[in-house]
Amino acid sequence: FLNAFFLLLIVRTALDIRSKKRPPAFWTPKSAWFGVAPRRVGLNVWFHVSLDVLWLLNGVVFVILLFATGQWMRIVPTNWDVFPNAISVAIQYASLNWPTDNPWVAYNALQVLAYFTTVFIAAPLAILTGIRLSNAWPLDAPRLNRVLPERPIRWLHNATLWFFVAFTVVHVLLIAFTGILRILNMMFAANDSSSWIGLIICVLGLDVIMAL
Repeated sequence: FLNAFFLLLIVRTALDIRSKKRPPAFWTPKSAWFGVAPRRVGLNVWFHVSLDVLWLLNGVVFVILLFATGQWMRIVPTNWDVFPNAISVAIQYASLNWPTDNPWVAYNALQVLAYFTTVFIAAPLAILTGIRLSNAWPLDAPRLNRVLPERPIRWLHNATLWFFVAFTVVHVLLIAFTGILRILNMMFAANDSSSWIGLIICVLGLDVIMAL
């Protein structure tokens, strides 16, 4: 829930920033960030960065638990067979002939690659490029800014935005088509059943997100 909550609001504020509309108000920090002189920012940017920090903290907890419990083996490819197997699974999805699998025990090859890319590639890339674009980045460092120019970094940051949007859309559609009650129970109720508990918790969570 926390991941969905932060990610949806991050995307919402990112699209607001991309619209280039004048923010309703501005904020200027009273102290320097990492030695960088305070600079005025729009409230939409401030809110976006604040959500980023909370999402990052949530992600750190997730990754720590992932490795502390051995669950990393569920989403980290351990042999090259994952690639031809992922192609096979993609063909089955495209033909609407859903692959026979049990995500409560293990993900299929395409899910492994998708989750690995999201957790260990897209998320760190979004964070690192976001730091370059944030107000904490020094403007009076010409050599550093030549090595890391803003325009390609901004393009990469926006590309990760659309990756998360596409991932979420595909993810939700596949949940809806491949057994919504069972999968939502796994995600929100931590059990492998087809009860309505997971769906009820999910709907309540979405109500909270939409209200905020």
